Amino acid sequence: MSERAEKIRNIALIGHSGEGKTTLAEAILFNAKAIDRQGKVDDGNSTMDFDPEEIAKKSSISLAVANCQYNGYKFNLIDVPGFFDFEGEMIEALVAADSAIIVTGGSGSLTVGTEKALDYCLEHKIPAMIFISGLDKDNSSYTDTVNAIKERYGSKICPMFVPHLEKDKFAGWVSILDNRAYNLEGVETPAIYDAHQAEFEEAKALVAESAAENDEALLEKFFEGEELTGEELAMGLQKGITEGSTVPVYGGSGYANKAVKNLMDRIISMLPSPNATPAVATNDAGQDVKLECDDTKPVVIRIFKTIVDPFVGRLNIFKVIQGTLHSGITLNNVTKGSNEKISSLYFLKGKKQEPAESVVAGDIGALAKLSDVTTGDTLCEGAVYKFAEIKMPEPVYSMAVYAAKKGDEDKIFAGLNKLKDEDISFNVSKNAETNEMLLSGVGETQLSILCKKLKNKFGCEAILKEPRIAYRETVRKSAEAEGKHKKQSGGAGQFGVCNVRFEPGAEDGVYEFVDAVVGGAVPRQFIPAVDKGLREAIKTGVLAGYPMVNLKCTLFDGKYHPVDSKEIAFVTAAKLAFAEGVANAAPCILEPIMHVEITIPNNYLGDVMGDMNKRRGRILGTNQVGSKTVLEAEAPQGELAKYATDLRSMTQGRGSFTTRFERYEEVPPMAQEKIIKEAKEKAE
Repeated sequence: MSERAEKIRNIALIGHSGEGKTTLAEAILFNAKAIDRQGKVDDGNSTMDFDPEEIAKKSSISLAVANCQYNGYKFNLIDVPGFFDFEGEMIEALVAADSAIIVTGGSGSLTVGTEKALDYCLEHKIPAMIFISGLDKDNSSYTDTVNAIKERYGSKICPMFVPHLEKDKFAGWVSILDNRAYNLEGVETPAIYDAHQAEFEEAKALVAESAAENDEALLEKFFEGEELTGEELAMGLQKGITEGSTVPVYGGSGYANKAVKNLMDRIISMLPSPNATPAVATNDAGQDVKLECDDTKPVVIRIFKTIVDPFVGRLNIFKVIQGTLHSGITLNNVTKGSNEKISSLYFLKGKKQEPAESVVAGDIGALAKLSDVTTGDTLCEGAVYKFAEIKMPEPVYSMAVYAAKKGDEDKIFAGLNKLKDEDISFNVSKNAETNEMLLSGVGETQLSILCKKLKNKFGCEAILKEPRIAYRETVRKSAEAEGKHKKQSGGAGQFGVCNVRFEPGAEDGVYEFVDAVVGGAVPRQFIPAVDKGLREAIKTGVLAGYPMVNLKCTLFDGKYHPVDSKEIAFVTAAKLAFAEGVANAAPCILEPIMHVEITIPNNYLGDVMGDMNKRRGRILGTNQVGSKTVLEAEAPQGELAKYATDLRSMTQGRGSFTTRFERYEEVPPMAQEKIIKEAKEKAE
């Protein structure tokens, strides 16, 4: 174990958007004298929100790291955006953080972001603490907010102080662990304690019970009626926090910097150091091993975030899992199979880079000028270790991306490639059937921000359009047609006649050509030309121009001229036969059907099922998974274009879904008419 790591706290600030995470980070940095004035998000001068888009939106869109020293301890704060489209940033932050502070406002309710953040921490056993901010605002309530959270999570939630109000304004608090009361300046005030003694005793009993549940010796003492000391309470709570069974709650105001120092003291006393939980990795023999946070062992670092700047270049933010990293050392990039020489080491404070001589086990730093290192990579000295892939949320929202200015296509896709280093939660792919480049991510805001970054960082403007659906066409019955091509132009002529039967194929999605000519009506050398003409014709169906599938074409008769018949004549004749025959064979349009799995809280089930029925969806069934319901359904892809946004609206952000292609099905007549009309309008 590293003694220096014992003095490090890596904390992710997570929760709902606009609840004060960046403001709290600013207050902590100011209190630790890491910055000389407390910036404000609204003024665009906060330490953590330095990207031009963040300043313009007055909201975080990417995680940011800042370090500070407080009472002999080093805090590495990771400020995480709260908007749901940037969920990947929270996942990356929690890869490096040893604990999380979930920041929520004192609205008296459980916000969606708080719920999602708390669910993630509890599911992944990430030690967490709740800070109810904005207690200086009108109508804010620490008690009502705690009760709203407890209603959902029960005894896991452990309020750690009793707020003191004067004229309905937050004016101080009573600390459960200290048995003392403080005013907003942090000065001990016995009068506040006396005013809340009954509430304090009640709250302390609940804290004692919560602490005792995490330790057998404490539980025995608790049942015997003995009072637990402040040290015993802290020990029991700390054990529960580390195991993910207890979530303490504090409060204050980040904006007014009230009771923030109290929180900072609790970060030191209650949240775990990097020593607390060994990192689990896979060695080169494929075995899982635990890597202790030891600064004397060979170096292992993990990249959890990459920032790309067109001027500075790529900056890789990492956590040292074990060892002590110095500049000049050469590490093996296990993920990429390459070697990297470490030249520049930094500690970050927002956009500022502070040069560092070394980074010890458990600490967080940044690397510059590495050629082939991206988010998720593991770099090792000596033995080879790999960590589990950082699992991002599935991209569920796709738009077709085009260049606003002709000729900028290459610049746009080169820019997106560089942004992909920075944000691994989106992807770019080409739809082979529609030939569109698709930009896919978690939601509409994420894609919009990517386009703005393209313009600001790389000087190219992208336009997003709703992607075309890969419809197909087929036939439902059999029909015969004659294609005749005759051309006489003074010299050598062209002549070819073919009789073709069109019918549904035996195998889905396959074009089948059958030669049934007898008696040499079409000479052998021209039969491949008929096949060629039909293969070219099926690329554009007769209804809306979509590819024709599941079609069997039988050439059964024809005519030729010994002099004028040529290959081109039979190619053209086949196309003429196709146009007539398919039109008479009851053509129809097929649409892609997607299998959809929607995870929602139980109380939204009725609304989501009703909405899915409106989208021509079919409900397949439901499964109960914990406190949520997983609804399985099938729906046309064309009805799901904006589903990510619509589901978020229906469920207040609590719902999520995944899709996969299932099959093609015939489009109902009413919908088919609409598709044909839209196709004709585009053609015009």
